[in-house]
Amino acid sequence: MVSRSAGPTEVQAPAAQRSARSANPRHADRPGSDQASSLARSALTFAARCHAGQRRESDGAPFIEHPSEVARLLRDAGCSDIVVAAGLLHDVVKDTYVSRAELEARFGAAVADLVQAVTDDCVGSYRQREHVMRDQVWQAGGDAALLFAADAIAEVRDLGDEVRRERARSAATGRAQHARTRLERYQQMRLEQYHESLRMLQRVAPLHELVEQLATELDHCPIAARRGAIGG
Repeated sequence: MVSRSAGPTEVQAPAAQRSARSANPRHADRPGSDQASSLARSALTFAARCHAGQRRESDGAPFIEHPSEVARLLRDAGCSDIVVAAGLLHDVVKDTYVSRAELEARFGAAVADLVQAVTDDCVGSYRQREHVMRDQVWQAGGDAALLFAADAIAEVRDLGDEVRRERARSAATGRAQHARTRLERYQQMRLEQYHESLRMLQRVAPLHELVEQLATELDHCPIAARRGAIGG
């Protein structure tokens, strides 16, 4: 989810993630660095412009941090420049006014096809949209599945951070029980959908490191051990 406010002044990962990556030489080639391809640099510039003014509802961070994280995951997994560029652009059709035709004109059919494969039509309930999305990715397979996996990893990390912040806020403010329960049910529903996505990806690319990484992220999510409620 995104909200609109002042646009980002730079494209970078959250502080904790930047610190962890600074010692990892693999990230020297991350999107936006001097060594990144011209396609990835162009995609980053375009995505930052498209998402300018959008912020994540979960923490208020510039929304561009999410596609940047997805692209870093893909780059670190050894994916091609086309897939990395698609990672940077994967939300522009869904969340901005960019059409698939414009994306293809700017970045080519291969990038546009990958973005389209992970773009839902925003019709129906959350569960219905996620089901349609998994079917799309299942049909597309290949690089679309890897893009979908990287997107899910970034979202699960964000969900875990959101849960931790909400727990701390509730403890400090004594948030009403009914409000906590409603939020916890929504978070649990999201978690269950990520597990469904993992099961699909394990059939498409069972041994790929991104699929294995998604499984690890789900295992470490603070709500992974509970069913029906989040607490404790």
